[in-house]
Amino acid sequence: MNININRELYDQPDKHQPKTIAAPGVNEEVVKLISETKKESEWMLKKRLHGLNLWNKTDFPKWGPSLKKLDINNITFFSDPNTEEARSWDDVPDEIKQTFEKLGIPEAERKSLAGVGAQYDSSVVYHNIEKQLADKGVIFENMDVALKKYPDLVKKYFMTSCIPPNDHKFIMLHTAVWSGGTFIYVPKNVKVDLPLQAYFRMNQQSGGQFEHTLIIVDEGAELHYIEGCSSPLYSENSLHAGCVEIFVMKNAKMRYTSIENWSRNVYNLNTKRALVHENAIMEWVNGNMGSSTTMLYPCSVLIGKNAKTDSLGVAFANKGQNQDTGTKVIHAASNTTSTIQSKSISKAGGISTYRGLVQINPNAKNCTVSVNCDALLVDDKSVSNTYPTMNILNNTAEIAHEATVGKVGEEEIFYLMSRGLSEEQATQMIVSGFIEPIIRNLPLEYAVELNKLIELEMEGSIG
Repeated sequence: MNININRELYDQPDKHQPKTIAAPGVNEEVVKLISETKKESEWMLKKRLHGLNLWNKTDFPKWGPSLKKLDINNITFFSDPNTEEARSWDDVPDEIKQTFEKLGIPEAERKSLAGVGAQYDSSVVYHNIEKQLADKGVIFENMDVALKKYPDLVKKYFMTSCIPPNDHKFIMLHTAVWSGGTFIYVPKNVKVDLPLQAYFRMNQQSGGQFEHTLIIVDEGAELHYIEGCSSPLYSENSLHAGCVEIFVMKNAKMRYTSIENWSRNVYNLNTKRALVHENAIMEWVNGNMGSSTTMLYPCSVLIGKNAKTDSLGVAFANKGQNQDTGTKVIHAASNTTSTIQSKSISKAGGISTYRGLVQINPNAKNCTVSVNCDALLVDDKSVSNTYPTMNILNNTAEIAHEATVGKVGEEEIFYLMSRGLSEEQATQMIVSGFIEPIIRNLPLEYAVELNKLIELEMEGSIG
């Protein structure tokens, strides 16, 4: 699928008029409007109001990038497009359909995906899954539909043991105003051979998008889920504060791939976490582009013995951007393994920060950890920071940590230019080689698109 290559497409909102738009700001009236519009159960409204109460009593975080320019009172927290969810692409309204067709939906679905969901502002407008997977018991729905069709299953997992409502300030907000997103359940021993994908488009000016992704991969099952995000460019700030909860059961395997390329006016304050059971594997692959400010730290909690997690991430910080990203791993069981590989590129004064946490709990014996953080500075104006935190509470653990910061060197540029490349081509080749370990772990079309995005960033064509 195509991700944010034609910048003119992404910078321009389409003209589809929403059916319901809440007044800016967050309060009990807005929360009740969301719940009433979606015809939710009483327990969900109570959870929303609990989140709102926590939000009102909790201060903004005092660490990380500054959020002073984020005016919560100017954000629209609910914008419902004037359409019902469609199971056939032909039934999607033309103006919305044209936007997603330019993004490669449903072309990617026909080529290499087992199912696709598409969300526009606060509502999912399209959802489809291959019949053979549905026949095996795989559930792939938008969260609003899943809440009605599978209420007991959703209630059991939704913001309970993985990410509770009191986790942090913006999860409290998410609890109150979440809308749309993805629900996936893969039954025991079912292997989904082709990826499932969701694409989130935030179109509302001064808007907020708060999709909730809940994935349960049952014992012995396997899944690869891909998520893409984009938004048009406005002069006023927008907010993305989604939530991803993943349950990887005994002997299961889960890969979560995400390419987030929000426009420069977006604050991307996303939360992603997985609970990983015995002998299970959780893999994170993340690409972070765009957005004025990002705070994103995918987390794996290894709660079963022999559980494993791998995390691969790349962040690009260009002019006016602050990419504060990293990975968290909690080793809560013995013989667990984690591998973290982080790459960042800073250009034209951009700030990239790796902020990571590895914790070995006292009862977690014989754990193995490898952390590798590499940063590349394209010029003398840019900044790279590394803040690794290691809480090792059991002395049987084996820990390896390596961090490097380098600049695009004059000697390398000179050597490549002597072989006939221009300075721009030489710099691009060095950057491509730097991120190659991440790129090779992406699905082919995503690898091509992410490479192209970084080329455009290097050329100064984005932003």
